[in-house]
Amino acid sequence: MAHIAIIGGGLSGLTAALRLAERHQVTVFEASDRLGGQIWTDRTDGFVIERGAEGFVARSAAVPALADAVGMADELIEQSQVTSYGYDGSLQALAPGEAARFLGFQVPAGDLGKGIRTFRDGMGSLIDALGHRVGDNATIHLDTTVDGVDASADGVRLRVGDGGVDADAAIVATTSAAAGRLLHPVLGDSSHPLAAAPMLSSVTVELGYDRGSVPHPLDGTGIVVAEGLQEHGMRACAFTSAKFAGRAPDTSAAIRVFFRPDPDDLGGLDDAGWQARGEAALSRLLGITDAPRRTWITRWADALPVFNETFRSDVAALEETLSASHIALAGAAFHGPGIDAAIRSGEQAAARWA
Repeated sequence: MAHIAIIGGGLSGLTAALRLAERHQVTVFEASDRLGGQIWTDRTDGFVIERGAEGFVARSAAVPALADAVGMADELIEQSQVTSYGYDGSLQALAPGEAARFLGFQVPAGDLGKGIRTFRDGMGSLIDALGHRVGDNATIHLDTTVDGVDASADGVRLRVGDGGVDADAAIVATTSAAAGRLLHPVLGDSSHPLAAAPMLSSVTVELGYDRGSVPHPLDGTGIVVAEGLQEHGMRACAFTSAKFAGRAPDTSAAIRVFFRPDPDDLGGLDDAGWQARGEAALSRLLGITDAPRRTWITRWADALPVFNETFRSDVAALEETLSASHIALAGAAFHGPGIDAAIRSGEQAAARWA
């Protein structure tokens, strides 16, 4: 039985831990105070609010298989609506797949227009189930930062606090920037492409209204905004409570506004400022003038990797170098965007020591 250290308690790290923990000693190190990474569901006053990913591509086989492995196969649900709207001064229905193309989402052509799926109680319920199942057979450390990884012929040593943790192997399931810092002792300057990888930031403003305050019928998935009209980087909104069942109380509506923020605004604008921008956007698009009942503001700084050919090539070269070591990379940060890719990446990393 080997000791496998997994750095990062997001979906990829937990998937790898699940696959390995029944055969090996597994320790998961997560720097934050919760598991899940960019999957984070808030459940408050009858609202089910996604602070991160809201779902996964409908054709995914990896997500249902993982859900089945943790006893959640019956919790999968489909979109309630499939029509999207575009805004170029007025609202108009879009053809299937046009919204993703319009926003430049990195979605395979076969997924365009197919929509997404999720879990009845939010994507965070998958993380809850994974955390419980992994915790039965592995050790999970929250609020624990790994500062570096050193490699030897026999295994790895993780720098943790003032000491270290020895393991036979390590899976790095972090952001690309964090991986670049962690692996610098092993890769030297060749780790630079990870640390310098192009990244995008986002801010989401979710607003919960009394249903009577929203004059639009919300008979679709949401709205994408033409590039020239994206005030303050506001690119789209999702009709959360219409898109999936059970996302808001019957007398309420939940709408999620997506911003691609200016770097100065990302850190400099407070929650009240972002709420005001969200309300202004929905006033412009949907004619809402009443104040919301609830608001959720979520910032994701440098969280979305840009998968251009240069970055893909850099990752492939680094993985070739790491193949001679006891270290693997896992996560959508390295192997393609989205929930499906994150799971498949975690399983691929685990397969090295299965």
